[in-house]
Amino acid sequence: MTETSQAISQPAKFMTPTSNEVNLDTNLSAYDYELPPELIAQNPAVPRDSARLLVVPSDNRNTPLHQVFRDLPNLLLPGDLLVMNNTRVIPARLSGRKSSGGLVEILLLEEQQPNCWLALVKPGKHFKVGAEIVFASLKATVMAIEPATGGRFLQFHLPEGVSLLSVLDTIGEVPLPPYITSSTALSEQYQTIYAQHPGAVAAPTAGLHFTPNLLQELQSQGINQAFVTLHVGVGTFRPVEVEDVTTHKMHQEWIEVPAETIEQIRQTKAAGGRIIAVGTTVVRALETAAKSMQPFSGKTDLFIYPGYNMQIVDGLITNFHLPKSSLLMLVSALIGRKQLLQLYQEAIAHQYRFYSFGDAMLILPATSPSC
Repeated sequence: MTETSQAISQPAKFMTPTSNEVNLDTNLSAYDYELPPELIAQNPAVPRDSARLLVVPSDNRNTPLHQVFRDLPNLLLPGDLLVMNNTRVIPARLSGRKSSGGLVEILLLEEQQPNCWLALVKPGKHFKVGAEIVFASLKATVMAIEPATGGRFLQFHLPEGVSLLSVLDTIGEVPLPPYITSSTALSEQYQTIYAQHPGAVAAPTAGLHFTPNLLQELQSQGINQAFVTLHVGVGTFRPVEVEDVTTHKMHQEWIEVPAETIEQIRQTKAAGGRIIAVGTTVVRALETAAKSMQPFSGKTDLFIYPGYNMQIVDGLITNFHLPKSSLLMLVSALIGRKQLLQLYQEAIAHQYRFYSFGDAMLILPATSPSC
Protein backbone atom coordinates (compact mmCIF):
# COMPACT_ATOMS: atom_id res chain seq x y z
CA MET A 1 0.00 0.00 0.00
CA THR A 2 1.39 3.38 -0.98
CA GLU A 3 1.70 6.34 1.35
CA THR A 4 -1.12 8.08 -0.53
CA SER A 5 -3.51 5.14 -0.30
CA GLN A 6 -2.74 4.78 3.39
CA ALA A 7 -3.71 8.41 3.91
CA ILE A 8 -6.95 7.95 2.02
CA SER A 9 -7.99 4.86 3.94
CA GLN A 10 -7.33 6.44 7.34
CA PRO A 11 -10.77 7.04 8.95
CA ALA A 12 -11.47 10.44 10.46
CA LYS A 13 -11.22 10.53 14.25
CA PHE A 14 -14.25 11.54 16.30
CA MET A 15 -15.57 10.96 19.78
CA THR A 16 -16.38 7.35 20.61
CA PRO A 17 -19.91 6.94 22.01
CA THR A 18 -20.47 4.99 25.22
CA SER A 19 -22.00 1.51 25.16
CA ASN A 20 -25.35 2.89 26.40
CA GLU A 21 -25.42 5.42 23.57
CA VAL A 22 -24.59 2.73 21.01
CA ASN A 23 -27.57 0.71 22.23
CA LEU A 24 -29.85 3.61 21.33
CA ASP A 25 -28.19 4.46 18.03
CA THR A 26 -30.20 1.90 16.11
CA ASN A 27 -33.56 3.03 17.55
CA LEU A 28 -35.58 5.38 15.36
CA SER A 29 -37.20 6.99 18.41
CA ALA A 30 -33.76 8.06 19.68
CA TYR A 31 -33.47 10.51 16.78
CA ASP A 32 -36.51 12.57 17.72
CA TYR A 33 -36.57 16.16 18.93
CA GLU A 34 -39.14 18.94 19.23
CA LEU A 35 -38.82 22.02 17.05
CA PRO A 36 -40.93 25.17 17.48
CA PRO A 37 -42.73 25.64 14.15
CA GLU A 38 -41.61 29.25 13.89
CA LEU A 39 -38.00 28.06 13.49
CA ILE A 40 -38.76 26.32 10.18
CA ALA A 41 -37.25 28.73 7.66
CA GLN A 42 -39.71 29.77 4.95
CA ASN A 43 -37.26 31.90 2.97
CA PRO A 44 -33.49 31.83 2.47
CA ALA A 45 -31.06 34.26 4.04
CA VAL A 46 -30.28 37.29 1.88
CA PRO A 47 -27.47 37.51 1.00
CA ARG A 48 -26.88 33.77 1.03
CA ASP A 49 -23.72 33.90 3.15
CA SER A 50 -25.46 35.88 5.93
CA ALA A 51 -26.93 32.63 7.27
CA ARG A 52 -25.81 31.72 10.77
CA LEU A 53 -23.24 28.97 11.27
CA LEU A 54 -23.00 26.77 14.36
CA VAL A 55 -19.38 25.63 14.54
CA VAL A 56 -18.27 22.47 16.33
CA PRO A 57 -14.55 23.19 16.68
CA SER A 58 -11.82 20.59 16.64
CA ASP A 59 -10.19 21.82 19.86
CA ASN A 60 -13.25 21.61 22.12
CA ARG A 61 -16.08 19.35 21.06
CA ASN A 62 -18.44 20.62 23.77
CA THR A 63 -18.21 24.36 23.15
CA PRO A 64 -19.88 25.30 19.86
CA LEU A 65 -19.21 28.70 18.35
CA HIS A 66 -21.88 30.97 16.92
CA GLN A 67 -20.63 32.44 13.65
CA VAL A 68 -21.94 33.62 10.27
CA PHE A 69 -21.47 31.56 7.12
CA ARG A 70 -19.27 34.20 5.49
CA ASP A 71 -16.76 33.54 8.32
CA LEU A 72 -15.97 30.16 6.72
CA PRO A 73 -12.55 31.19 5.30
CA ASN A 74 -11.38 31.88 8.86
CA LEU A 75 -12.60 28.52 10.10
CA LEU A 76 -10.96 26.26 7.53
CA LEU A 77 -7.25 25.74 6.84
CA PRO A 78 -5.12 26.24 3.74
CA GLY A 79 -4.88 22.86 2.07
CA ASP A 80 -8.43 21.82 3.00
CA LEU A 81 -10.61 20.57 0.16
CA LEU A 82 -14.28 21.54 -0.03
CA VAL A 83 -16.28 19.00 -2.00
CA MET A 84 -19.63 20.22 -3.34
CA ASN A 85 -22.62 18.67 -5.12
CA ASN A 86 -23.22 20.36 -8.49
CA THR A 87 -26.60 18.80 -9.22
CA ARG A 88 -29.35 21.12 -10.43
CA VAL A 89 -32.97 20.95 -9.29
CA ILE A 90 -35.37 20.34 -12.15
CA PRO A 91 -38.93 21.74 -12.40
CA ALA A 92 -40.19 18.39 -11.12
CA ARG A 93 -43.64 19.42 -9.88
CA LEU A 94 -46.32 19.16 -12.55
CA SER A 95 -50.06 19.83 -12.45
CA GLY A 96 -52.33 17.74 -14.65
CA ARG A 97 -55.78 16.26 -14.88
CA LYS A 98 -57.26 12.81 -14.88
CA SER A 99 -59.18 11.77 -17.97
CA SER A 100 -62.30 12.43 -15.87
CA GLY A 101 -61.17 16.01 -15.29
CA GLY A 102 -59.96 15.82 -11.68
CA LEU A 103 -56.78 17.66 -10.71
CA VAL A 104 -53.57 15.66 -10.25
CA GLU A 105 -50.20 16.71 -8.82
CA ILE A 106 -47.04 14.95 -10.00
CA LEU A 107 -43.57 14.95 -8.44
CA LEU A 108 -41.00 13.48 -10.80
CA LEU A 109 -38.37 11.39 -9.02
CA GLU A 110 -36.10 9.75 -11.57
CA GLU A 111 -35.98 8.95 -15.26
CA GLN A 112 -35.90 5.18 -15.79
CA GLN A 113 -35.92 5.04 -19.59
CA PRO A 114 -36.26 7.77 -22.24
CA ASN A 115 -39.26 9.88 -21.15
CA CYS A 116 -40.38 7.23 -18.65
CA TRP A 117 -40.19 8.59 -15.10
CA LEU A 118 -40.81 7.25 -11.64
CA ALA A 119 -43.12 9.83 -10.06
CA LEU A 120 -45.25 10.36 -6.99
CA VAL A 121 -48.87 10.98 -7.95
CA LYS A 122 -51.33 12.79 -5.68
CA PRO A 123 -53.98 11.57 -5.24
CA GLY A 124 -52.50 8.29 -6.39
CA LYS A 125 -54.47 5.28 -5.20
CA HIS A 126 -56.86 5.34 -8.19
CA PHE A 127 -54.09 5.55 -10.79
CA LYS A 128 -53.83 1.99 -11.99
CA VAL A 129 -51.75 0.72 -14.90
CA GLY A 130 -53.09 2.20 -18.12
CA ALA A 131 -54.53 5.37 -16.58
CA GLU A 132 -53.78 8.61 -18.40
CA ILE A 133 -52.79 12.03 -17.06
CA VAL A 134 -53.23 15.09 -19.27
CA PHE A 135 -50.92 18.09 -18.98
CA ALA A 136 -51.03 21.41 -20.79
CA SER A 137 -49.24 20.17 -23.89
CA LEU A 138 -48.76 16.40 -23.48
CA LYS A 139 -50.06 13.21 -21.95
CA ALA A 140 -48.57 10.48 -19.76
CA THR A 141 -49.65 6.89 -19.20
CA VAL A 142 -49.19 4.85 -16.02
CA MET A 143 -47.02 1.88 -17.04
CA ALA A 144 -46.41 0.25 -13.65
CA ILE A 145 -46.50 0.81 -9.90
CA GLU A 146 -43.39 0.71 -7.69
CA PRO A 147 -44.17 -0.91 -4.32
CA ALA A 148 -41.19 0.63 -2.48
CA THR A 149 -42.32 4.24 -2.94
CA GLY A 150 -45.94 3.83 -4.02
CA GLY A 151 -44.91 5.81 -7.09
CA ARG A 152 -45.97 5.32 -10.68
CA PHE A 153 -43.85 4.78 -13.74
CA LEU A 154 -45.17 7.38 -16.17
CA GLN A 155 -44.47 7.22 -19.89
CA PHE A 156 -44.65 10.74 -21.31
CA HIS A 157 -45.76 10.92 -24.94
CA LEU A 158 -43.50 13.32 -26.79
CA PRO A 159 -42.34 13.62 -30.40
CA GLU A 160 -39.37 11.44 -31.29
CA GLY A 161 -36.12 13.02 -30.20
CA VAL A 162 -37.76 15.37 -27.67
CA SER A 163 -36.81 14.88 -24.01
CA LEU A 164 -39.15 15.67 -21.14
CA LEU A 165 -36.29 17.57 -19.50
CA SER A 166 -36.27 19.97 -22.44
CA VAL A 167 -39.91 20.99 -21.89
CA LEU A 168 -40.09 20.96 -18.09
CA ASP A 169 -39.37 24.68 -17.86
CA THR A 170 -42.66 25.35 -19.64
CA ILE A 171 -44.90 22.84 -17.83
CA GLY A 172 -43.29 22.33 -14.42
CA GLU A 173 -42.06 24.24 -11.40
CA VAL A 174 -39.21 23.74 -8.96
CA PRO A 175 -40.64 21.84 -5.98
CA LEU A 176 -40.13 23.11 -2.44
CA PRO A 177 -40.35 20.72 0.53
CA PRO A 178 -43.81 20.38 2.11
CA TYR A 179 -42.75 22.12 5.34
CA ILE A 180 -42.11 25.32 3.34
CA THR A 181 -45.66 26.64 3.16
CA SER A 182 -45.40 30.42 2.84
CA SER A 183 -42.25 31.15 0.87
CA THR A 184 -41.69 34.07 -1.47
CA ALA A 185 -38.37 32.67 -2.70
CA LEU A 186 -37.55 32.65 -6.40
CA SER A 187 -36.72 29.34 -8.06
CA GLU A 188 -33.04 30.29 -8.41
CA GLN A 189 -32.82 30.77 -4.64
CA TYR A 190 -33.42 27.04 -4.32
CA GLN A 191 -30.38 26.32 -6.52
CA THR A 192 -26.73 26.45 -5.53
CA ILE A 193 -24.71 29.01 -7.46
CA TYR A 194 -22.65 26.15 -8.92
CA ALA A 195 -25.63 23.97 -9.94
CA GLN A 196 -24.76 22.48 -13.30
CA HIS A 197 -26.21 19.02 -14.02
CA PRO A 198 -30.06 18.81 -14.06
CA GLY A 199 -31.59 15.84 -12.31
CA ALA A 200 -32.36 16.59 -8.64
CA VAL A 201 -35.86 17.00 -7.24
CA ALA A 202 -34.56 18.70 -4.09
CA ALA A 203 -31.60 21.00 -3.54
CA PRO A 204 -28.38 19.98 -1.77
CA THR A 205 -29.20 22.66 0.75
CA ALA A 206 -25.85 22.98 2.55
CA GLY A 207 -24.53 24.55 -0.64
CA LEU A 208 -27.21 27.24 -0.80
CA HIS A 209 -25.13 29.48 1.51
CA PHE A 210 -22.22 30.02 -0.89
CA THR A 211 -21.81 33.19 -2.93
CA PRO A 212 -19.33 33.81 -5.78
CA ASN A 213 -17.33 36.16 -3.57
CA LEU A 214 -17.15 33.62 -0.76
CA LEU A 215 -15.93 30.87 -3.09
CA GLN A 216 -13.31 33.24 -4.48
CA GLU A 217 -12.12 34.20 -1.00
CA LEU A 218 -11.85 30.55 0.01
CA GLN A 219 -9.82 29.80 -3.11
CA SER A 220 -7.50 32.76 -2.49
CA GLN A 221 -6.74 31.39 0.98
CA GLY A 222 -5.68 28.01 -0.38
CA ILE A 223 -8.94 26.21 0.40
CA ASN A 224 -9.57 24.21 -2.73
CA GLN A 225 -12.82 23.08 -4.32
CA ALA A 226 -13.96 19.89 -6.01
CA PHE A 227 -17.29 18.59 -7.23
CA VAL A 228 -19.40 15.46 -7.28
CA THR A 229 -22.92 14.96 -8.58
CA LEU A 230 -25.72 13.28 -6.65
CA HIS A 231 -29.19 13.80 -8.05
CA VAL A 232 -31.18 14.24 -4.86
CA GLY A 233 -34.27 12.06 -4.97
CA VAL A 234 -36.50 9.93 -2.83
CA GLY A 235 -33.51 8.17 -1.24
CA THR A 236 -32.51 11.38 0.54
CA PHE A 237 -35.90 12.55 1.77
CA ARG A 238 -37.84 9.30 2.16
CA PRO A 239 -38.72 8.90 5.87
CA VAL A 240 -37.33 6.09 7.97
CA GLU A 241 -40.35 4.01 8.99
CA VAL A 242 -38.78 1.12 10.94
CA GLU A 243 -37.82 1.31 14.61
CA ASP A 244 -34.67 -0.74 14.00
CA VAL A 245 -32.87 1.65 11.65
CA THR A 246 -30.45 -1.06 10.54
CA THR A 247 -33.32 -2.58 8.53
CA HIS A 248 -34.07 0.65 6.62
CA LYS A 249 -33.42 0.37 2.89
CA MET A 250 -32.31 3.48 1.03
CA HIS A 251 -33.78 4.10 -2.42
CA GLN A 252 -30.99 4.31 -4.98
CA GLU A 253 -29.81 7.69 -6.23
CA TRP A 254 -27.53 8.43 -9.17
CA ILE A 255 -24.05 9.76 -8.43
CA GLU A 256 -20.89 10.65 -10.26
CA VAL A 257 -17.50 11.10 -8.62
CA PRO A 258 -15.18 12.18 -11.45
CA ALA A 259 -11.51 11.31 -11.85
CA GLU A 260 -10.48 14.91 -11.20
CA THR A 261 -12.15 14.86 -7.78
CA ILE A 262 -10.57 11.52 -6.87
CA GLU A 263 -7.16 12.95 -7.73
CA GLN A 264 -7.79 16.10 -5.69
CA ILE A 265 -8.72 13.92 -2.71
CA ARG A 266 -5.53 11.89 -3.09
CA GLN A 267 -3.38 14.99 -3.26
CA THR A 268 -5.14 16.64 -0.31
CA LYS A 269 -4.78 13.58 1.91
CA ALA A 270 -1.15 13.08 0.94
CA ALA A 271 -0.38 16.69 1.89
CA GLY A 272 -2.14 16.39 5.26
CA GLY A 273 -5.21 18.39 4.26
CA ARG A 274 -8.79 17.67 5.27
CA ILE A 275 -11.77 16.71 3.14
CA ILE A 276 -14.76 18.87 4.07
CA ALA A 277 -18.03 17.66 2.55
CA VAL A 278 -20.62 20.31 1.73
CA GLY A 279 -23.78 18.42 2.59
CA THR A 280 -24.86 14.89 3.37
CA THR A 281 -25.24 14.07 -0.33
CA VAL A 282 -21.53 14.66 -0.82
CA VAL A 283 -20.78 12.36 2.12
CA ARG A 284 -22.80 9.56 0.53
CA ALA A 285 -21.17 10.07 -2.86
CA LEU A 286 -17.61 10.14 -1.52
CA GLU A 287 -18.09 7.23 0.84
CA THR A 288 -19.56 5.18 -2.01
CA ALA A 289 -16.45 5.88 -4.07
CA ALA A 290 -14.23 5.03 -1.07
CA LYS A 291 -14.70 1.31 -1.74
CA SER A 292 -12.42 1.49 -4.77
CA MET A 293 -11.05 5.06 -4.75
CA GLN A 294 -11.68 5.12 -8.47
CA PRO A 295 -13.96 7.39 -10.50
CA PHE A 296 -17.54 6.25 -10.02
CA SER A 297 -20.69 6.72 -12.07
CA GLY A 298 -23.81 4.81 -11.12
CA LYS A 299 -26.31 4.41 -8.33
CA THR A 300 -25.83 4.27 -4.59
CA ASP A 301 -28.06 3.02 -1.81
CA LEU A 302 -25.45 3.61 0.90
CA PHE A 303 -27.12 4.22 4.27
CA ILE A 304 -24.82 5.80 6.85
CA TYR A 305 -25.70 5.69 10.54
CA PRO A 306 -23.68 5.46 13.80
CA GLY A 307 -21.13 2.69 13.66
CA TYR A 308 -20.03 3.63 10.17
CA ASN A 309 -16.42 4.86 9.99
CA MET A 310 -15.85 7.57 7.41
CA GLN A 311 -13.12 6.59 4.95
CA ILE A 312 -12.77 9.87 3.05
CA VAL A 313 -14.75 12.60 4.79
CA ASP A 314 -13.07 14.49 7.64
CA GLY A 315 -15.50 17.34 8.25
CA LEU A 316 -18.96 18.44 7.19
CA ILE A 317 -21.01 21.52 6.42
CA THR A 318 -24.69 20.70 6.80
CA ASN A 319 -28.07 22.25 7.51
CA PHE A 320 -30.33 21.17 10.38
CA HIS A 321 -32.37 18.10 9.50
CA LEU A 322 -35.81 16.67 10.20
CA PRO A 323 -36.33 14.44 13.26
CA LYS A 324 -35.98 10.71 12.64
CA SER A 325 -34.50 11.28 9.18
CA SER A 326 -31.71 9.33 7.51
CA LEU A 327 -29.84 12.65 7.22
CA LEU A 328 -29.86 13.07 10.99
CA MET A 329 -28.47 9.55 11.30
CA LEU A 330 -25.71 10.26 8.80
CA VAL A 331 -24.53 13.32 10.73
CA SER A 332 -24.74 11.28 13.94
CA ALA A 333 -22.32 8.79 12.42
CA LEU A 334 -19.80 11.62 12.15
CA ILE A 335 -20.21 13.25 15.54
CA GLY A 336 -22.33 10.97 17.73
CA ARG A 337 -26.11 10.98 18.13
CA LYS A 338 -26.19 12.25 21.70
CA GLN A 339 -23.86 15.16 21.01
CA LEU A 340 -25.67 16.06 17.81
CA LEU A 341 -29.02 16.28 19.59
CA GLN A 342 -27.40 18.46 22.25
CA LEU A 343 -26.16 20.76 19.51
CA TYR A 344 -29.66 20.90 18.06
CA GLN A 345 -30.97 22.02 21.44
CA GLU A 346 -28.25 24.68 21.49
CA ALA A 347 -29.38 25.85 18.05
CA ILE A 348 -33.03 25.93 19.10
CA ALA A 349 -32.19 27.91 22.23
CA HIS A 350 -30.36 30.47 20.05
CA GLN A 351 -33.20 30.68 17.52
CA TYR A 352 -31.37 29.17 14.57
CA ARG A 353 -33.49 28.65 11.44
CA PHE A 354 -34.01 25.00 10.47
CA TYR A 355 -34.27 22.83 7.35
CA SER A 356 -33.80 23.65 3.66
CA PHE A 357 -33.73 27.46 3.80
CA GLY A 358 -32.29 27.49 7.30
CA ASP A 359 -28.90 28.01 8.90
CA ALA A 360 -25.92 25.66 8.86
CA MET A 361 -23.46 23.71 10.99
CA LEU A 362 -19.75 23.22 10.47
CA ILE A 363 -18.41 20.03 12.03
CA LEU A 364 -14.64 19.93 12.12
CA PRO A 365 -12.64 16.75 12.83
CA ALA A 366 -11.34 16.28 16.35
CA THR A 367 -7.85 15.75 14.95
CA SER A 368 -6.36 15.98 11.51
CA PRO A 369 -6.06 12.60 9.79
CA SER A 370 -2.65 10.99 9.79
CA CYS A 371 -0.66 10.94 6.56
